[in-house]
Amino acid sequence: MYVWSAITKMNQDIPLIWHELFLDLSTPVALWQLAVIAMACGVAWIINGAVRARMMRSAPESWKLGIGGINRVLFPLSTLIFVYLGKTALAHWQHTSLLQLASTLLLAMAVIRLAVYAVRYILAPGGLLKTLENSLSGLIWMVLALHLSGLLPQLWQVLEDVQFNIGKNQLNLLLVSQALLTIISTIFIALWLSRLLENKLMRNEHINMNMRVVISKLLRGFLLVIAVLVALSAVGLDITLLSIFGGALGVGLGFGLQRIASNYVSGFIILLDRSMQIGDVITVETHYGVVSDLRTRYLVLRKLDGTEVIIPNEMLIINTVINHSFTDHKARVQLPILVSYDSPLELAMQLIADAATSHPRILSTPAPTVHVKGFGDNGIDLTLSIWIPDPEEGSAATQSEVFLAIWRAFKQNNIVIPYPHREVRVIGNLPVA
Repeated sequence: MYVWSAITKMNQDIPLIWHELFLDLSTPVALWQLAVIAMACGVAWIINGAVRARMMRSAPESWKLGIGGINRVLFPLSTLIFVYLGKTALAHWQHTSLLQLASTLLLAMAVIRLAVYAVRYILAPGGLLKTLENSLSGLIWMVLALHLSGLLPQLWQVLEDVQFNIGKNQLNLLLVSQALLTIISTIFIALWLSRLLENKLMRNEHINMNMRVVISKLLRGFLLVIAVLVALSAVGLDITLLSIFGGALGVGLGFGLQRIASNYVSGFIILLDRSMQIGDVITVETHYGVVSDLRTRYLVLRKLDGTEVIIPNEMLIINTVINHSFTDHKARVQLPILVSYDSPLELAMQLIADAATSHPRILSTPAPTVHVKGFGDNGIDLTLSIWIPDPEEGSAATQSEVFLAIWRAFKQNNIVIPYPHREVRVIGNLPVA
């Protein structure tokens, strides 16, 4: 209420400020004020450049967030300080209405820059972030325009006159607006604090990645619940009314939202038992790829062709999942090779092993091995087993390069790769037409 009364007092001074400004436009009084504004902007610009370069160069990594916020508001706030000093000095012998308006605009600029920086820190880049930035900036500038035009008190009066009843309580649009603003501000602070703690937690190398994700999700949910409870108490709502909502939510989970609840519970189970982690190479049904993100409701699987598959966590619990990097990140790749019966088998196996060993991507431990799989109709079936350290990058290119090296080695040593032959025998004389 103190804030609203202070704003109301400022609105009462707006007509006097505009009146003084119109009187001073054609006098040297306005020139003195313009000179103070120009000097304040110049000095603030020099100080801003020097301080920003020094702070970003010498500050530790953990201070980057606070320094980023300071850099956003350093120019408008430093300009505001010099404008205020000039206003204090000039107020002894002339009007300072222009400096008063400049101070209000600079304060609004600082608020907008700080709010946009906080929104960018909380939300990931995307359409929602851009929309929220534009909406927030537009809202602040609209409130400032109403304030400078003197229409803000009238708008408040109109909102206060629109009254309605909810149960036994009589409310008006002004109270609802204040309540919504309080709730949004509290949730905003909770999200900002949770992101700050989440970033600190993610940089802790002593905690397992899955455990870091679980703690960050629980922390964000806990802070949001606390923020909502604090906001509801601040606007005068009875928190015990939430028990009704809790009962309705429980019924909804029992009848219609059980699959969603199952996905969330499955997500926490996967994160806690560490059966899958970010970076693991897994196969889920027909999908093979790398785990790029683990959420509380779903898993993001990046396939080798660049596409991403959203897999609900419940499927990972009830279906069989092949984790190719559960205990060891490297993976085995087998290549079938066919050699003619007339070729020296031992030499062919040695050439195949040498071709695989010379490839830079194939691991030397375990070493490539060549085995005789069987005797086929057209030749001897061999299998080359190789190990690669990064299965998430795929193996098609590596197999092609190894096959090409084997082909060249076989050509140089006259080893034949057989192919099926078909003989057609004609028995008897064909009838003459």
